[in-house]
Amino acid sequence: MPSVCQFFGIVIYMYYNDHNPPHFHAEYTGGEVLINIQTLRVISGSISRRAHAMVIEWADQHRTELMANWERARRAEALVQIEPLE
Repeated sequence: MPSVCQFFGIVIYMYYNDHNPPHFHAEYTGGEVLINIQTLRVISGSISRRAHAMVIEWADQHRTELMANWERARRAEALVQIEPLE
């Protein structure tokens, strides 16, 4: 599963040819959450409240790039790295 970003110990992943709706995976200290790109709502899983807030802040800033990577992944193309949260 390719990583598209890392910040503050959080790793953001996207799977190739993954199921709908468009989403990404965020891992932090052994927890994992799947986030819908369009709504930024949790599909499944959980991570700490603080990490979740940072993931949502980051995703809100990079929603266009996340959707572009989702489309690349659906076409089995290389994913583009996204700037981390600062």
